[in-house]
Amino acid sequence: MKRLCGLCFMVLVLVPALYAQEHYTQGPVWRVSLIHVKPPHMDEYLSSLRQTLKPFLEEEKRQGLIVDYKVFLKETMHEPNDWDLCFAVEYKNHAALDGIDAKVEAIRDQVLGGKQQAQQLAEKRQDIREVISSELLEEIFLK
Repeated sequence: MKRLCGLCFMVLVLVPALYAQEHYTQGPVWRVSLIHVKPPHMDEYLSSLRQTLKPFLEEEKRQGLIVDYKVFLKETMHEPNDWDLCFAVEYKNHAALDGIDAKVEAIRDQVLGGKQQAQQLAEKRQDIREVISSELLEEIFLK
């Protein structure tokens, strides 16, 4: 009887997962951040990104930590504090995030000059922008 109950439990737990998998295959993982740049700082913010964020992400890409990255400029606004820029960083899969912090810190030190310089840059950016949201998303491919 215990075996039958255990078998029924396993079937009830696994069937929904198997059913969902028949509709799609798993793809890469994306970190998506939506940013509101405070007026009139867009030019200053983009200049800062070009000088610091781009070399940082390019080095992450060169070392194979990320697959790719994208920056989107929103052309429509629904309210005054709506997001302006979207950053999307693509990782191969969830496993690519394991142990990534130490590797990213090494790149930070190489590109930005260390933790203190990165902290100062973050504080300066905080004055001209607001992070609306930051999400971790898994891309799926419908079958």
